[in-house]
Amino acid sequence: METSDPQASGAQPSRVASQEPLAEASASSQGHFDIVDLAELAEKQRWWHKLFDNESELSTEKGSMATQLLIGGVTGWCTGFIFQKVGRLAATAVGGGFFLLQLANHAEYIKIDWQQVERDMKKAKEHLKSQRSTHIPMEVKSKAEEIALFVKSNILMAGGFLGGFLLGMSS
Repeated sequence: METSDPQASGAQPSRVASQEPLAEASASSQGHFDIVDLAELAEKQRWWHKLFDNESELSTEKGSMATQLLIGGVTGWCTGFIFQKVGRLAATAVGGGFFLLQLANHAEYIKIDWQQVERDMKKAKEHLKSQRSTHIPMEVKSKAEEIALFVKSNILMAGGFLGGFLLGMSS
């Protein structure tokens, strides 16, 4: 049984022109077959660098409109679905804890000093009034500006995410 070897027959190996890193790897081999490390190639060419790269000026350069909407929609749906499940679990835990505390209070396992609770609430309310500030902390302001810039530069993906998030919350 004979195997055909392109080197033995003198034929040049086919080169892939559309994939730049693969083309460079095959061009550097000059007729010799080298092993292309796909893990190393993937480290250098991550897909999200192309989508979220700050150097590109237009969002249309980051991918097609359908791709951006699809990625935003899928991630939004997953986030909304998980948010709904975690929110339901948290509400159940808080409600169940409150129910158990009321049951324990009714069965006189615990006794709550409601006058002390009221005094503590008044103190906390006064403390919050004295600490009230109209200035937004710089960290919050810079993070809000960063998010607004991201949404403006990725409006298609952000719109897809919002739609997917709402669908995920309703499912």
